[in-house]
Amino acid sequence: MSQAPHPAGAAANSPAAFTNALPSYLDPSNLGPWGIYLQQVDRVAPYLGSLARWVDTLKRPKRTLIVDVPIHLDDGTVAHFEGYRVQHNTSRGPGKGGVRFHQNVTLSEVMALSAWMSIKNAAVNVPYGGAKGGIRVDPRQLSIGELERVTRRYTSEIGIIIGPTKDIPAPDVNTNEQVMAWMMDTYSMNEGATATGVVTGKPVDLGGSLGRREATGRGVFTVGVEAAKHIGLDISKARVAVQGFGNVGGVAGKLFAEAGAKIVAVQDHGGTVYRESGLDVPALLAHVARVGSVAGFTGGEVIDNDAFWGVPCEILIPAALEQQITEANAGRIQAKMIIEGANGPTTPQADDILHDRGILVLPDVIANAGGVTVSYFEWVQDFSSFFWSEDEINERLVRIMKGAFAAVWQVAEENKVSLRTATFIVACKRILHARDLRGLYP
Repeated sequence: MSQAPHPAGAAANSPAAFTNALPSYLDPSNLGPWGIYLQQVDRVAPYLGSLARWVDTLKRPKRTLIVDVPIHLDDGTVAHFEGYRVQHNTSRGPGKGGVRFHQNVTLSEVMALSAWMSIKNAAVNVPYGGAKGGIRVDPRQLSIGELERVTRRYTSEIGIIIGPTKDIPAPDVNTNEQVMAWMMDTYSMNEGATATGVVTGKPVDLGGSLGRREATGRGVFTVGVEAAKHIGLDISKARVAVQGFGNVGGVAGKLFAEAGAKIVAVQDHGGTVYRESGLDVPALLAHVARVGSVAGFTGGEVIDNDAFWGVPCEILIPAALEQQITEANAGRIQAKMIIEGANGPTTPQADDILHDRGILVLPDVIANAGGVTVSYFEWVQDFSSFFWSEDEINERLVRIMKGAFAAVWQVAEENKVSLRTATFIVACKRILHARDLRGLYP
């Protein structure tokens, strides 16, 4: 048999002779969020030592599934939606990551989110790999019945790769406890036995964990308090601006307010409200729960959405969607510290601007890891059928978050790098050490 020629300039049996830089299904000219993640991996590669030989493992999702999700609409017609489930890395354990329902979800986005889950899980040292899922659908346009049918059909389609020991979905953007209940029931019906551990973020009555709903926001607050100690920031005198006021931003804002901070600005899809002397957080939370957004809240003045980024504050919490802090607005931010409640809210270019301006960024891969940490607790409780009190959950969460943050801060100090790069150093070394120990099969 004749051998295929080697690529020009590539030596026989060299990695370059066999390795393509990108999967064929991505557009090199428009990588989207996946491109941001790749830049972050490239920044950490020089710090990996002998494990750098495995670095391409981080640049390739282990498994990518794209599914068609057809349902009957209430009017009798059939609609088709595109769904994804990506398992980025499972060297340290089963895949773990949320499912988002959003009209603008893309494969690149889900790939990046799954990779950030790998980093996040390793950073807090829970025994999971990274995964993520999504459906290109605007759930606000669906009835409750249509939403249930979309959820159940999607779960059936991805059922071949999920499971309590394979990949455990959780809530994300526009999904909640009810969606997880439907996913758990659908998987269980197909398996012929109740499998509560297939998802986390479920209702407590179906094996969910106390404290799970507030966990991500509580983690944001916990690392924010720890970082404030390092930079001499008095939380009780701090002004805080929050983008996104749901389970993450709302809970974090509530906890900061209870610690004495003033929540001076809140932005969500309904607009931006500002009050220099501090917003009434319980009243705003009640308004958002009732109306669905900050729109119409009378306890503050409405300001332009773009003006949000220039609000005078000590702490800024982006807790909405990706790529919110960019080259265009990073120069106007007045905060001393940014705590990323959302996944991927800051572009690499904005990261550099913020670093040069001396603004401390607590990256998503450590700051919002409280959710997956308590998801891990939920998973463990489901396996053992023994459940902990909410105080026990919160105590364990705070202990893990503080320990993880301390380790990241130490690595940042030792290597003179940003907290994001330090988190990637800690996490990537753990992932690649597991890969190295396991070797390649066959």
